[in-house]
Amino acid sequence: MRSSDFRLAIASSRQFPTVHPDDLHLVASLQRLGVQCTVCIWNDPQVDWTAFDAVLIRTIWDYFEHYAAFRDWLDTLDRLDVTTINDTDTLRWNSDKRYLLDLERQGVPGIPTEVAHGGRLQEILSSMPGREVVIKPTVSGGALHTVRGKVGAAQFQQAIERLPAKLDYLVQPFIPEIASSGEWSLIFFDNAYSHAVLKRPTEGDYRVQEQHGGSIMPVTPGGPIMEAASKALVAAAALGHRELAYARVDGVAPSGRFLLMELEVIEPSLYLADRPDAAERFAQRLVERLQRVVRKTRQLG
Repeated sequence: MRSSDFRLAIASSRQFPTVHPDDLHLVASLQRLGVQCTVCIWNDPQVDWTAFDAVLIRTIWDYFEHYAAFRDWLDTLDRLDVTTINDTDTLRWNSDKRYLLDLERQGVPGIPTEVAHGGRLQEILSSMPGREVVIKPTVSGGALHTVRGKVGAAQFQQAIERLPAKLDYLVQPFIPEIASSGEWSLIFFDNAYSHAVLKRPTEGDYRVQEQHGGSIMPVTPGGPIMEAASKALVAAAALGHRELAYARVDGVAPSGRFLLMELEVIEPSLYLADRPDAAERFAQRLVERLQRVVRKTRQLG
């Protein structure tokens, strides 16, 4: 079976109607392998998803702003029997940060987390006087509607009152090492470790995202961090999410103990721009996956 037989949709958002710079070498590698790649806006009603062998989920970075439509889109892809990478069950599960509680129940060390509806935030916080906490929506991205502060402080109280009351939130203690030491991101392809970066916030901030001034540097994780990150993937597999084409495991390591912050398997930055070798490995694995998808389709047909 020739890879030139494959047609791959790369799902993106209206903000990124062409290939994102971080994915340029990935797409070029796929095209060299003969895969026809087409960037498609995930919520464009004119797209015929059945025209593709699979949909690679990438820069759909506004899905949480249109969450009901996003869930409907996944239902539509299922109804049309369109293969997504990663699969739709995994996308649904990972789209709500309550998945962190699922992983915690599987024994994955993480930051202690409580979930509260917006209307109950004050009730939850009343049991945490004087503690420094972070509050973020269960469905969100890019630190949207995320606030940090000391419970009881007037400025923090004002920030809480500005949060949309209709949302559900995670309430977590603030881990100072996020600001002082940074946040680890380990990238895996088909559950095999590829590479890692350390993300640091700008001085005086705690948000590591680049749009908030954060910086990124390549790093090599030691054994304990690697083992802890791998444990998150094992736990996800135990929950039924076994065939992860890509995953990014984010965490912080106070006193050398890795605590999971996120398991990103929807649309994570994979930090490929400076790692052409990783982009090429990922492309090869995607081709192998496409071969299995098309072979199965032809057998069923």
